[in-house]
Amino acid sequence: MTSSDTIEAYHLAEDISVDDLSHNAWNQARPIPITQYWSGDPAPPSRHVEAQLVWSEAAFNVRFTYPQKEPLVVSSNPQTSSKTLGLWDRDVCEVFIAPDPNEPNSYFEFEAAPTGEWVDLAIRITATGRETDFAFHSGMTSAARIQGERIVVGIRIPWSERIPKPRPGDKWRVNLFRCVGSDPTRGYLAWHPTYTPEPSFHTPDVFGWLMFIE
Repeated sequence: MTSSDTIEAYHLAEDISVDDLSHNAWNQARPIPITQYWSGDPAPPSRHVEAQLVWSEAAFNVRFTYPQKEPLVVSSNPQTSSKTLGLWDRDVCEVFIAPDPNEPNSYFEFEAAPTGEWVDLAIRITATGRETDFAFHSGMTSAARIQGERIVVGIRIPWSERIPKPRPGDKWRVNLFRCVGSDPTRGYLAWHPTYTPEPSFHTPDVFGWLMFIE
């Protein structure tokens, strides 16, 4: 069972591709509602998003599903062959994971947009500030599907030396986010609110827990 601090990723017998956003495997994954802004204030239902998490012997997959009731804030000339720095300034879904629960200040950031654009970063919080490895290469892929006023975004992260395959029962630190809209009404939604004075997702001390289920 889940609690307000713990979410689960369900194990799949077979790997699924990032663009298989309608695969029956997603029916196994409990939807995780993201309904609050980073501040803890409630977001309107039109900005809510659901995340689902699954894992296989090959990779970790996340699917975000949400209504789109306002104009998209996306690139007019998207490119998906390499990471898009600055993607966080547009409409985007994000997952932050820290595989070593004893080192929550070392974590990875993954983002995907409705255009299919993506970015992956390795981050470390130190006494002097935040260090970001913009050259980090995880091998992540992304996909997106716009279905009228419904959008589905997928992220696939293969296991690697930096992000090793977990065992059933392992617990990582995690947070999930959505950025939507433009100023002055831009919204920063968080599964676990960060409660910072200004919008910020880089607060590993308030990350929740991700449990890998057999």
